[in-house]
Amino acid sequence: MADNLSDTLKKLKITAVDRTDDSLEGCLDCLLQALAQNNMETSEKIQGSGILQLFASLLVPQSSCTAKVANIIAEIAKNEFMRIPCVDAGLISPLVQLLNSKDQEVLLQTGRALGNICYDSHEGRSAVDQAGGAQIVIDHLRSLCSKTDPANEKLLTVFCGMLMNYSNENDSLQAQLINMGVIPTLVKLLGIHCQNAALTEMCLVAFGNLAELESSKEQFASTNIAEELVKLFKKQIDHDKREMVFEVLAPLAENDAIKLQLVEAGLVECLLEIVQQKVDSDKEEDIAELKTASDLMVLLLLGDESMQKLFEGGKGNVFQRVLSWIPSNNHQLQLAGALAIANFARNDGNCIHMVDNGIVEKLMDLLDRHVEDGNVTVQHAALSALRNLAIPVVNKAKMLSAGVTEAVLKFLKSEMPPVQFKLLGTLRMLIDAQEAAEQLGKNVKLVERLVEWCEAKDHAGVMGESNRLLSALIRHSKSKDVIKTIVQSGGIKHLVTMATSEHVIMQNEALVALALIAALELGTAEKDLESAKLVQILHTLLADERSAPEIKYNSMVLICALMGSESLHKEVQDLAFLDVVSKLRSHENKSVAQQASLTEQRLAVES
Repeated sequence: MADNLSDTLKKLKITAVDRTDDSLEGCLDCLLQALAQNNMETSEKIQGSGILQLFASLLVPQSSCTAKVANIIAEIAKNEFMRIPCVDAGLISPLVQLLNSKDQEVLLQTGRALGNICYDSHEGRSAVDQAGGAQIVIDHLRSLCSKTDPANEKLLTVFCGMLMNYSNENDSLQAQLINMGVIPTLVKLLGIHCQNAALTEMCLVAFGNLAELESSKEQFASTNIAEELVKLFKKQIDHDKREMVFEVLAPLAENDAIKLQLVEAGLVECLLEIVQQKVDSDKEEDIAELKTASDLMVLLLLGDESMQKLFEGGKGNVFQRVLSWIPSNNHQLQLAGALAIANFARNDGNCIHMVDNGIVEKLMDLLDRHVEDGNVTVQHAALSALRNLAIPVVNKAKMLSAGVTEAVLKFLKSEMPPVQFKLLGTLRMLIDAQEAAEQLGKNVKLVERLVEWCEAKDHAGVMGESNRLLSALIRHSKSKDVIKTIVQSGGIKHLVTMATSEHVIMQNEALVALALIAALELGTAEKDLESAKLVQILHTLLADERSAPEIKYNSMVLICALMGSESLHKEVQDLAFLDVVSKLRSHENKSVAQQASLTEQRLAVES
């Protein structure tokens, strides 16, 4: 065999120059045979013989041997070590020229050769790009798209595979294909050739690659991809095939327009059916499919239009089915159910309807099942749903009387920042009412935990929410007892720090809370305000031209309130506040200018 191969390679060198087609064909047949028996060894011999360079001259349109030469190149390029040598031997340009051939076999073998050279090879892709190969292949796909004979479908499959290898994991080449209009062509292919498994699979993999690019989503949205994918999905019985469709659906469903198209094409019904079929199975692949289907369901609900369409005024079949997931014993379904409710709870109308129809009790029961050693993702999702439901004013009192605060407080001991964050957000949404704020503000365990979380420097979200809740407890309760609890727990310094936040809304909340402390319990808080350097901070806020008008206004209100303390009054005098305040009398904001006049009078009288 080895001797035969060496002889063939020698002979090929001579016949390639003489161009005697008959003997050339015999040599090429021998090579193909050798490659079929041991591809890697034969490829190494071909590389060593220096014959690759000769192949470039054999790739001529008019020769009867051209298809076989391209076939040999396709075979040797299956080996990674042969791809760069094929590029270096100058094979790309003549191969791309052959894409203009009318001969189907030549096109097939040329497509295979270029596809294999491009596979995982930067050099191969770059050479095909420079030779303009992609555009010619896309033009072929367009013109051959409607022919459904087996030979044509085979050629279409090879061309799709070639484009896939050419652009796989390469953003700029994928963007190039998108600009060339490949997406509508592939969608059309999928629609016409959905009976052909190999071609369908190739289209799906190509979609999966392209769908990751943000720029592709608009093009996909202008085709009927949603309809075609749902049609294809319904036909799949095999788990692996369904998974392939899922892999395309997930990135596409991130686009709101496509979300709506998928809902209208009936994807949700398919997903609900899968959930029903797989919910009691303990097979690994069924569990995975249940997760994929329910996750995709939640993703579809992230679009405003698709969510509202599925809510159907709270009467929709989909909404009712999702509700039934919450009491289920399956953690994945509990999670998806709670996340779906959180997504449905994105406007006041939906929230009010759901609270009136008993969703809060369902979520509290779910939380109850996850208090001890519970599933963190389920806790987080259920708290997210409760937080969203608590946004409309009319829901707050109903949720308080349903016992939501007690249910939420059970998670105070959680060490998981995502759970802490949602717990804080839910409580903050609920305490607009004075009574609720007072009750929570006197809860020493809660206040101590808040003070602890105000120092959670690794978790900015938890830290910010804790500060905001502390401030809200004071602002909504206006209670001396709440202020005393916060002072005793060491919360004052955090409110003072919050006044320097980069977020105006947080600065403002802190200043209003501090003004209430100064008005109601200045004696109790005096020492803490002093050691937190509140007066110096107020001076900085007033002197800083970048401070928002409401910050300047509330800082001056607070200064006046602090005058009742001897030690703080002295600090105000020492810092020459009069200079800063008098400048603000001409401030363009009328409220600031008026407050500056009042504060100036107060400072002058007290000095």
